[in-house]
Amino acid sequence: MKNIVLASKSIDRRLLFELAKLPFEVVITIVDEDKFKAQISNPIELAKKLAEEKALHAKESLNRGGKEAIIIAADTIVELKGEIIGKAKNENQAFQILRKLAGNEHNLVTGFAITETDNAKLIVDYDSTSVKFLPLTDQEIWEYIKSEEWIGRAGAYSIREKASLFIESIHGSSSNVIGLPMHKIYRILKSEFNVNLL
Repeated sequence: MKNIVLASKSIDRRLLFELAKLPFEVVITIVDEDKFKAQISNPIELAKKLAEEKALHAKESLNRGGKEAIIIAADTIVELKGEIIGKAKNENQAFQILRKLAGNEHNLVTGFAITETDNAKLIVDYDSTSVKFLPLTDQEIWEYIKSEEWIGRAGAYSIREKASLFIESIHGSSSNVIGLPMHKIYRILKSEFNVNLL
């Protein structure tokens, strides 16, 4: 099987590949997310555009190095009642985000892009999962913030850790909440790139 490159610094996305026992390398790309956030207000289009930019940056970098690989890039955005909620930069922002999400249902949108170094084909898609939180007191939110799980995560939480205690329901792909809709990745790699991860 051709080398798989995950163009993401997300530890959660790496974990998904590790749990599926897939060999992969990580290439971290630098994309000016704020520039695209200022231009695109639709959460689905924004997530897809950021994933596409990350994939193309990784492709350019790998082609310079003469490496052959399949590249998978992704970006996750939380949307609550039409509002795009990004990553918290500090504890106070994490508190404000979690306070908004507490007791409410939000959508977790992951845009992803798949391409190959030696192939012009670029597939960009997305998946959306609905997540509902239990109501939380301010004290409970601050206790959760102490865990530092919020750092670098969309919506300031990680489903695979302590936040699982206050997630009431999930409708859609559970792996998407962690960072990648693995069923869609599998299907697209098989149908579009002739790569069967099984």
